[in-house]
Amino acid sequence: MKQLLPALLILLVTGTLKAQTNEGSDSPQLPGDNFSLQGALDLFKQSGSPEEFEKLLNSENSKVNNLDLNEDGNTDYVKVVSKRENDVEVFVLQDIISETESQDIAVIELQKTGSDNAVIDIVGDEDMYGEEKIVEPNEDGSGFNEGTSSLAGGPNLENAKLFSANGIIVNVWAWPCVRFVYAPSYVVWVSPYTWRVHPVWYRPWRPMAWAVYRPFRYHYRAHYAVVTTRRVVVAQPIYRPMRVTSVTVTTRHQTAINNYRVTRKTTIVQGPRGRRYTKTSTTVRRRRR
Repeated sequence: MKQLLPALLILLVTGTLKAQTNEGSDSPQLPGDNFSLQGALDLFKQSGSPEEFEKLLNSENSKVNNLDLNEDGNTDYVKVVSKRENDVEVFVLQDIISETESQDIAVIELQKTGSDNAVIDIVGDEDMYGEEKIVEPNEDGSGFNEGTSSLAGGPNLENAKLFSANGIIVNVWAWPCVRFVYAPSYVVWVSPYTWRVHPVWYRPWRPMAWAVYRPFRYHYRAHYAVVTTRRVVVAQPIYRPMRVTSVTVTTRHQTAINNYRVTRKTTIVQGPRGRRYTKTSTTVRRRRR
């Protein structure tokens, strides 16, 4: 029995540390926590066009956008800017922060791979999510388990069980918006709206408290999975030259982002002769290029 006590002590301390970390997820840790990537991809699936998609993103009833990056007390308008090269199209979701600044939230990457086949993913911006967070459809809802991506160890631990390892490729050709953008008459959508010019239907609303907003994030997660690699690999060189970042966002959230990218894990180790000591390991999340 005496030999079991040190082991039990280690388990108790480790469990306490883990509980303290979980408590930290009761508030948003990163700016992207207030925007659901799964929800955005689901709205794209529901939309008949990029213009309708932008409208849904900026609808209070969608419960996807809860961003207030300029901290003016109202949710920010998110516009959609697209670009096409051959059979690949990217849709940039961009937060209009002020008259002079915008911040990319994420980019939807779409590729037509055959006469009636297309694949899609959405990639959260590293300045919003700490690193590029990649989400793709997982229609059977069975691909959720703990993965090896560094995203699983972020401070907001609700992501830990949202990783897909089954490698299922979902054909999104039947999505109405996908058919729309590959129609011969389609003109690439670039949102005309600015800081001063909003659509007549737009009514900003006050952001929800985290405890209220967080449950809505789960609503969209049954059919989407966080993965570690892009599905549309040729989209990155198309998007990178047009990426937009905000000095305001970077400065305001620099500490949270840096804390996310460098995670320190503390473990109590039982040494010789019954002595205990603390072992600290540091894991640095590398930014994708």
